[in-house]
Amino acid sequence: MSGRRRLRPPLLLWASVAWLSVIVLLPLAAVVARSTDNGLDGFWHAISSKEAVAAFKLTILMSIAVAAINAVAGTLTAWVLVRDEFPGKRFVNALIDLPFALPTVVAGLTLLALYGPKGPAPVDVAFTRWAVLLALLFVTLPFVVRAVQPVLMELDREAEEAAASLGASPFTTFRRLVLPSLIPAIVAGSGLALGRALGEFGSVVLISGNLPFKTEVASVFIYGRIQSGDDPGAAAISVVLLVASLVLLSVLTLFGRRWVR
Repeated sequence: MSGRRRLRPPLLLWASVAWLSVIVLLPLAAVVARSTDNGLDGFWHAISSKEAVAAFKLTILMSIAVAAINAVAGTLTAWVLVRDEFPGKRFVNALIDLPFALPTVVAGLTLLALYGPKGPAPVDVAFTRWAVLLALLFVTLPFVVRAVQPVLMELDREAEEAAASLGASPFTTFRRLVLPSLIPAIVAGSGLALGRALGEFGSVVLISGNLPFKTEVASVFIYGRIQSGDDPGAAAISVVLLVASLVLLSVLTLFGRRWVR
């Protein structure tokens, strides 16, 4: 019996490592290797072209903006869903997960039909950077909400009631008692939203118009390189996007850990 107990953790560990290697590590290694098919000069040329740099800048700026907006709007939405009662609450709660179930291309088509030149909405944002932001906000909607909701449900309301009885305003109570407990969940949800926004393709490919130097994000630029037969160039752009994702997510994780301490 003791021998079996000693063998089980290593077996589980090796099984996990093997699974992650097949699903994540080996494909990433293949992309890195493919990115250098044209040598380091070819790699540098692919990632330093004006169109590639413009796509990188737009993607990173939009992703950071989406993460920041989600941190605020997602927390407020989670608060309403947990603390308030209103007709249709279950429907709204289920609606939050719609971006998970809806194909992203369908999401982009829906947004284009609503906010495009022939849509019923009073504004037309199609083929602008606002369209990119709107599409990314749609597909990243659930992350912060679903990260913050369970934390709010587990919070002890007695401390908040005590603060209110001592004359603390609702805002002060939230800022000093509730928000510190929510920060790790907000950071985690924002990190997931950031990662999703950096690599998003389906929802932006239609509504953005993919205009170079204006609305072309990195994922669409990669697709364009593949369509042009430049697989090494596409792989090089993918590697830079991967590094950017790791750096930004590491910064968010570090911030969350320091806040907890």
